[in-house]
Amino acid sequence: MLLIAGLGNPGSQYAQNRHNIGFMAADEIHRRHNFSPWTKKFQALIADGTINGEKVILIKPQTFMNLSGQAIGEAMRFYKLGFGDLTVIYDELDLASGKVRVKTGGGSGGHNGIKSIDAHIGKDYRRIRIGIDHPGAKELVTHHVLGNFAKSDSEWLGPVLDAIAANAGYIVQKDDAGFMNRVALATGRKTENAQAEKPVAKPVGQSHIRQARGQKPAINIPKSGPMADMLNKLFGKKE
Repeated sequence: MLLIAGLGNPGSQYAQNRHNIGFMAADEIHRRHNFSPWTKKFQALIADGTINGEKVILIKPQTFMNLSGQAIGEAMRFYKLGFGDLTVIYDELDLASGKVRVKTGGGSGGHNGIKSIDAHIGKDYRRIRIGIDHPGAKELVTHHVLGNFAKSDSEWLGPVLDAIAANAGYIVQKDDAGFMNRVALATGRKTENAQAEKPVAKPVGQSHIRQARGQKPAINIPKSGPMADMLNKLFGKKE
């Protein structure tokens, strides 16, 4: 069983806030995967369903962001779950808008919801961070996170939420790199974690000739004669 928590603040006045993107992601997973209706339990709204054959509980704490750990901790104790069974989805100021990153453990980055969860259960759980960008100055942060998404944000917000829900199976499989890559591909972002797109390491501190010796020559080397002898010395004779 996996517990997926989306973070946010309860109430219609907060529904479109940047700080509520975790709730939005949980709602999209709920819709796409035909979860049960939301019910009240553990000071939260919960719903259950199945993704890739695995039972999943969605939870949206209703304690307000600063006390998110109360509801999540209560649910984890009830279901007897460990760190590896919890995934938390929330907003990240230090990522560009729409960028999605996954990590396990680490600091809170000043996020009060994460601080609360860390205090209640510890830090070694998976975190899916959705970038909402930084307003540029510390004094503008509160207004930014508690402000509604702008109309222009709809260009990336809908596709990102849809991609997260569509690829939730990778969350269940605990394939973090696969999840990030699929979301990046679906949203037209650079797939930084894709094996196929990793740059080929070039030899460091070597001359162009030495580098060329490690590559297949682009010309046909004659098998015999003066030219063959010279080219074999330059590129290295093949056995």
